Amino acid sequence: MATITKKELVNKVTDSLGTKGVEITQHDVMEVIQVLIDEVTDSLSQGDTVVMRNFGAFHVREMKAKIGRNPKSPGKEVRIPARAAVKFKPGKEMKEKVASTLGIIRERAS
Repeated sequence: MATITKKELVNKVTDSLGTKGVEITQHDVMEVIQVLIDEVTDSLSQGDTVVMRNFGAFHVREMKAKIGRNPKSPGKEVRIPARAAVKFKPGKEMKEKVASTLGIIRERAS
């Protein structure tokens, strides 16, 4: 499986816009992506839900306190405190597109 970094994403967006006749620098695209990330993070930190149609929705959910185990010494119980966690629910288009990649995933695994 490949990992796409923010820099690689910037390159892809810049190239994609370039093929559509939109001239924009990688620096400008990086700024737009960073502002998007910052705005989503700020909204989530205030407990808001961020919805991007056809992409998905980010929301904050409470993870309740629980008792876990330390893998190095499984006999010991470790208290895990309650916390807020970000959850992502993919949109319909993303679900459909990702579902069609099962063959690619299996091919790479073998």
